Amino acid sequence: MLEGNIPLGLHHCQRLEVISLAGNKFSGRIPKELSTLPSLSFLALGKNELVGTIPPSFGNISSLEVFGLEHNHIYGNVPTELAQLPNLNIIDLIFNHLTGPIPPAIFNKSSMVKIGLSLNAFSGNLPTNNGIFLPNLEVLHLDANQLTGNIPSSLCNSSKLTMLVLPTNLFTGPVPKHLGDLKHLERLYLDQNQLTNEPGSIELSFLTDLTNCTSLVELLVGQNKWSGTLPNSIGNLSNSLQELDVTESQLIGTIPKEIGSLRNLNLLALSNNNLNGNIPSTLGEIKSLQRLYLDGNNFHGSIPNQICLLSNLGELIANQNKLSGSIPSCIENLRGLQVMRLSHNKLTFIPSSLWNLETLRYLSLSFNSLGGSLNPNIKPSRVMEIMDLSWNQISRSIPRVIGSFQSLTSLNLSRNSFSGPIPNTMGNLITLDFLDFSHNNLSGQIPKSLEALSHIQYMNFSCNKLAGEIPNEGPFMNLISRSFMENEAFCGNPILKVPPCASNSSKKSMIKINFRYILPVIALTLIFSIGVYIVKRNHGNNVQSQNLIDSYATTEHRMISYLELLRATDDFSEANLLGVGSYGSVYKGVLSDGTIVAVKVLNLQLEGAFRSFDVECKVLQTTRHRNLIGVITTCSNPELRALVLQYIDEDSTQKSTQQHLTQQSNHLSQQFKQSAAAAIPDSRAHSVQKGQSSSSRKVQM
Repeated sequence: MLEGNIPLGLHHCQRLEVISLAGNKFSGRIPKELSTLPSLSFLALGKNELVGTIPPSFGNISSLEVFGLEHNHIYGNVPTELAQLPNLNIIDLIFNHLTGPIPPAIFNKSSMVKIGLSLNAFSGNLPTNNGIFLPNLEVLHLDANQLTGNIPSSLCNSSKLTMLVLPTNLFTGPVPKHLGDLKHLERLYLDQNQLTNEPGSIELSFLTDLTNCTSLVELLVGQNKWSGTLPNSIGNLSNSLQELDVTESQLIGTIPKEIGSLRNLNLLALSNNNLNGNIPSTLGEIKSLQRLYLDGNNFHGSIPNQICLLSNLGELIANQNKLSGSIPSCIENLRGLQVMRLSHNKLTFIPSSLWNLETLRYLSLSFNSLGGSLNPNIKPSRVMEIMDLSWNQISRSIPRVIGSFQSLTSLNLSRNSFSGPIPNTMGNLITLDFLDFSHNNLSGQIPKSLEALSHIQYMNFSCNKLAGEIPNEGPFMNLISRSFMENEAFCGNPILKVPPCASNSSKKSMIKINFRYILPVIALTLIFSIGVYIVKRNHGNNVQSQNLIDSYATTEHRMISYLELLRATDDFSEANLLGVGSYGSVYKGVLSDGTIVAVKVLNLQLEGAFRSFDVECKVLQTTRHRNLIGVITTCSNPELRALVLQYIDEDSTQKSTQQHLTQQSNHLSQQFKQSAAAAIPDSRAHSVQKGQSSSSRKVQM
């Protein structure tokens, strides 16, 4: 936990051979004074918070063998002088901000054992034409840069190489032919480049060449442009191979059955290619396989039963294929399976044995042709978090036992043929945040037990045969009408575009509304009455005071939240749009108590909108006229300015005469001109908070 600058006085210790300050919190620049230490052979400053550039004077330390600056904030170029140090064998500059080309001298140093330049912004090509001479090199890390050109074939002369890490660059062309000569190679990472197959070759011939690398443990070559087939020789790769990744590489053809010879493989990733044919049954011979990724291909036929032999399998990903038939009934043998994603296929049946998988956390079977029903006696899961069975043909009732899946966070049963009631046990899924029952044949009422789902963010009951009262507590307070549309006979809050319920529950709801709205209005009325008294006492003009008292005497106060406006207008939908003016739009809405209102929303992008809103509020709060629409309240936050007005239907509007319109125009014009001089105390200024309406006055106009 050392911090501060590296002490400059260290250069007085002329016999120092080793300086290791790595893994602290040193900041500031690298002291160039350290370059005067004549015997320094080991300098480790990695994993600090150093900034600045590498001093070129470090090229004067001829005794330096190890130079480490990894995980700092160093920028600029690597000095050529540093690369030319005669005894340098380890240079580690990983995870900095270094730029420019890599000095060629680094690749022509027989003493070099490890080169770590990953996670920088180096550019340019690597040396070609036998420009690389690294006979003792064991580790080369160049990943996550902007290197271009071909991978030099002279790298194949580094016979001691164990790790060749070149992913996430812009390398092009084929893999060098003699890469298989690296007998000690354990890890080869070439993924996320633009490498191509040998010209004129259909097979990925470099994989055949790599069969000579008998120590190979990890082979990651995905996200390239191979455009070829997997050779049968793939089964001859190293017996030590544990990871094989050829994802997103434009592969064609089938998976060779010889792949079953890779007995120690624990990861096989062939996602997002153009592979076709059947999934080979020989995969069942890879007993150590833990992750199998076959998604995004054109595999057809059934899932082979031999998959059930993979006793260590934890993830089975085969979505977006053309697989058909049933999920193998032996699937319960995969005792360690945690993730199963088989969506977007043509599967037709779910075996009841699937529900015996006690470790399954993620189950996605959506967009298939699954029929039949779910076994009502399935075993409840303690660990399942996501279940998606949407877009299938599953029928009959939803098993009550699903309400015992105590870790479930997402349940999607939409677009099926489920019938019967929604089990009230669903209210036990207290961790649930996503629930979709839409587009089924469900009937009965929505269980009030669902009001207990405190973490829910999304619920959808639309397009069913549900009826009865919609619950109005908990998560239901935040839903809009789209969650309930196209059902039989719902009743409840008018905001949800359903008729009110004539029941005891609705009376209780009205009592709650009274406590929620009317009592605060009474309290606000008392507060404003006191304000009127103070104004009357402080102003000597009896006429003005009397007019102000008259204005307050007719005021009805109302609190309306932004959320209620959102629900009242169905999220300001076009279906509720009444008209568009120079400063905004007007929507029709229905408040929670059934009141129909017109909501004027200003377009805040227009110049003058804020000023128009403020002036209009000041005028309307003191204006009384028989020909002007009544203002109920205002709502304002940093993203919204809205006036809530009395709604006048078409018949009432037609009764207005041209004289009334003229009076309204003249009266408002006069009030706007006098608004700057209006006596409006600061205590009555328009006050708002984000997401909450201010209490304002209803004015007879």
